[in-house]
Amino acid sequence: MGVKSMRLARNGFYICWFLFVVISVTGFVFSRTISGDPDPCDSMKLREFQRLRSDQITVLINGYSESRIPLLQSIVSSYSGSSIVSSILVLWGNPSTSSQVLDKLYQNLTQYSLGTASISLIQQPSSSLNSRFLPRLSVNTRAVLVCDDDVEIDQRSLEFAFSVWKSNPDRLVGMFVRSHGFDLQRKEWIYTVHPDKYSIVLTKFMMMKQDYLFEYSCNGGVEMEEMRKIVDQTRNCEDILMNFVAADKVRAGPIMVGAERVRDWGDARNEEGEVESGVREVGLSSRRVEHRKRRGKCIREFHRVMGKMPLMYSYGKVVSSVAEQGLCRKAGKLVFCDRD
Repeated sequence: MGVKSMRLARNGFYICWFLFVVISVTGFVFSRTISGDPDPCDSMKLREFQRLRSDQITVLINGYSESRIPLLQSIVSSYSGSSIVSSILVLWGNPSTSSQVLDKLYQNLTQYSLGTASISLIQQPSSSLNSRFLPRLSVNTRAVLVCDDDVEIDQRSLEFAFSVWKSNPDRLVGMFVRSHGFDLQRKEWIYTVHPDKYSIVLTKFMMMKQDYLFEYSCNGGVEMEEMRKIVDQTRNCEDILMNFVAADKVRAGPIMVGAERVRDWGDARNEEGEVESGVREVGLSSRRVEHRKRRGKCIREFHRVMGKMPLMYSYGKVVSSVAEQGLCRKAGKLVFCDRD
């Protein structure tokens, strides 16, 4: 083979290698399986969490239903406009979604970004709800916000929640709360709502330190492995298990924060038409009849495996202002009296 032929062959090899790299990187974002580190726990063991950024947060937003994509895009755009958001990771958990749909979704997410936050679309290796708590090397902040794709929150409330978390970095901070309880007649733990106390923050909006992702996914030995299997079997309760993990570490309950404007599109009390109904029905919590019973069973199973009840009650809600909440009529409308 001549020198010229050898150069052409070598150049052809480099071109093919380059195309392979590009296709592989694109496939990592849009393919149906993750081709990254098969064991994220190993790569995180030596990480020094104290060196992570403390002035911003990383948003981990779960996505699954293609019918919610327009809403998901709106929510991601809103988060991207906040100066406290370092990056947004959309964790897509539906393995049957086509690469074409994910390709279009990624283009829209990046096209309509409002700020400097980086946006990634990651297809999860499976539909397991445990995957939303996997530790990730790309997360460079101490605080992470785990949230759903059907809750919209204003930026001032997001920033206020972050300020509360910075004063209580070992606690879970959220806006949607529930509680555990004990049924004296049946002599068993239940999932409920108390009017004056709470012990569980939902993943509709759950802010925490990144360390808890590692604790949930990598620590705890056979006990945590068994409890993660319960999450997979029930297709539910990953949020309850994270509350077990955090409460067991800090020996304290979560913190509920107030918000100025929060829109929960997945709440079953929505009665505003077919669009909201379609968004609502794809959620696990929309199956109200058995939902509370299943989550009560999760609490009992987690209690059985751990051999103790780590959940602790919290009381009250942290608000950004103590202004009066009285309503007055102004210009023919009812508004807060202390506002112009």
